[in-house]
Amino acid sequence: MFGRLFRRGGNDDAIPSALYGAIVAQSRAPALYRDMNVADTVDGRFEAVVLHMVLVLRRLGSGDAEMRAIGQTVFDQFCTEMDRSLREMGVGDLGVPKRMRKIGEVFYGRSAAFDTALAEGDAAGLAESLARNIPAAEGREVAADALAAYMIASDASLKAQSKAQLLASELDFADPATFLQDETSHVDQPTAGQTD
Repeated sequence: MFGRLFRRGGNDDAIPSALYGAIVAQSRAPALYRDMNVADTVDGRFEAVVLHMVLVLRRLGSGDAEMRAIGQTVFDQFCTEMDRSLREMGVGDLGVPKRMRKIGEVFYGRSAAFDTALAEGDAAGLAESLARNIPAAEGREVAADALAAYMIASDASLKAQSKAQLLASELDFADPATFLQDETSHVDQPTAGQTD
């Protein structure tokens, strides 16, 4: 059940492994599930990891050649962990490539949508994409506006960090608990649908 997705991988390169570990740790921030209503399921956790991967790879991709290379290695580790997780779930050798292609399509789709919205400062567009794609906890809907504000703040915070801080895995994400919506806005709402 994607167990490896939530612990550090075995990459021999310490910096990408530490960065990936920090991404996974932030994706498990309780406020994302308890208050922003991301489904605490395999799909919800996967989407939370993808969201934070996009933020970090966006920052690394804006850096020098070394940072871009590290970003590629972080992404490669993500793919390796996904492959291993699928096999742990019992997906056979013939089925893994097809599932991995699907995962790649999902990642690149999310990455393109999120990156465009972040680059344009389009909070409404980002919230719309999040509401459409992030699975919600049962009986609720994702607090998409709050989640978009969290992503925008995290993007700005990561952008302000130095290369030394980033390579030390000191990823300065915003605190998701500071972007919560009014509790009455997401109680007894229908579950948001998920698209690919």
